[in-house]
Amino acid sequence: MSYGRITGWATNLPDRVLTNDDLSKIVDTSDEWITARSGIRSRHIDGKVTEMSAIAGRAAMDMASVDPDQVDLLLLATTTADQQLPASASVVQHELGLTCGAVDMNAACSGFVYGLVTAMQFMSGGVDRILLVGADALSGIVDWTDRSTCVLFGDGAGAVVLERTGDRPSLLGWDLMSDGSAADILYCDHGGTIVMHGKEVFRRAVMAMTDSAANAISRAGVTADDISIVVPHQANLRIIEASLKRLGIPMEKTAIVLGHTGNTSAASIPLALVDAIDNDRIAPGDLVLMVGFGAGMSSASAVLRWDPPAG
Repeated sequence: MSYGRITGWATNLPDRVLTNDDLSKIVDTSDEWITARSGIRSRHIDGKVTEMSAIAGRAAMDMASVDPDQVDLLLLATTTADQQLPASASVVQHELGLTCGAVDMNAACSGFVYGLVTAMQFMSGGVDRILLVGADALSGIVDWTDRSTCVLFGDGAGAVVLERTGDRPSLLGWDLMSDGSAADILYCDHGGTIVMHGKEVFRRAVMAMTDSAANAISRAGVTADDISIVVPHQANLRIIEASLKRLGIPMEKTAIVLGHTGNTSAASIPLALVDAIDNDRIAPGDLVLMVGFGAGMSSASAVLRWDPPAG
């Protein structure tokens, strides 16, 4: 158990929106075909990881009333850093006027939850404030001639401020997993574009998502019925539906934003989390299950007691 809570949150999406109808003019597809297979109707593209991260990070800090010199660590979960080096986190650190350590984390679409668990462990060791960002610009690494992949991905960023508390733990249970034997079913070489073996990814994603979530729930000492809301990685509506069915959690308890964001990798969970908060779907004391899966194959889950700041 870790004593830290989320005190600020914000998101950012690029201005340019690409609809399914727009895509039908580029590749042999249609709005009906894409929506039926993924639940996605539009996505935001042409984003830049450092820019989106800085905008979301600054807004989250403002919400938490945290000054740049009060942040002890910046963690940026991303697969699509702006350049090979330096780390995009270093650029974001400078943009925000921070003076703390800053590091990129690459766990693909599981990255935000990996970052959350990592941040909580730092807080258990005495770190007071951490800015955690999940951001990706996948539109820059998709093959726009491949209708099986280009229709799925988008760009975005989400950020949270975590502050150490001394009263009760908020992270009740977590699970981090990886299976490198499946590394070749979803990958992108340096300078290349995303390659995905869709059917195998679907099969493994459902298993990874349910196994990881079940482990986190068990370690939290609660049951699936106790979960107030699930905030899953927003990859594909059918994957989410199949996974929730296996877990015995109704879809009504799920935060979904992929219809207008597409798969934004490490940004997808914070995008869905903030949407749920803004729409009053999470109340103080609620148990929030975050679960992600992605290339690797990686998976990560966390059961969080929602304990927002007063007011």
